[in-house]
Amino acid sequence: MGAVYFYHLTRKPIEATLPILLHKAREAGWRVLVRGQDADMLDRLDKQLWLGPDEGFLAHGRAGGAHDARQPILLSNVFGPAPNKPDCVMSVGGAELSADEVQAAQRACVLFDGHDAEATEHARTQWKRLTEAGCAAQYWSEETGKWDMKAQSASEPEV
Repeated sequence: MGAVYFYHLTRKPIEATLPILLHKAREAGWRVLVRGQDADMLDRLDKQLWLGPDEGFLAHGRAGGAHDARQPILLSNVFGPAPNKPDCVMSVGGAELSADEVQAAQRACVLFDGHDAEATEHARTQWKRLTEAGCAAQYWSEETGKWDMKAQSASEPEV
């Protein structure tokens, strides 16, 4: 059973944070689905991932292509099973995650803009819904300049 990690972005934008998390996921050998609701946001992230940080671009594709099943990272705005069979599902821009997805994945992540009251409230709602469904969850904040775990659900699995 996986867990869902909530990342409260207050210092760095998603365009800077997402590539770091994607590199870590790929280093773990995971295939990743990045799910968003806003096509413009996915376009920006798509461009950013091709530019990449110093260590190089992150190979990925946009959902709807001929090779979706082969993509190590797939960006999509579709809720439901992903053709690349991800080990990790990352929600950006308020995209939904189901408890079944969280429990089937190695990890799920919710990245939300801490300067946007609506995004923060939506993340709180997601936390409540997912933890009530039995999903393990952690809340991470970057307010001090480094990522610190600030909260953990009672259903966190033993390691």
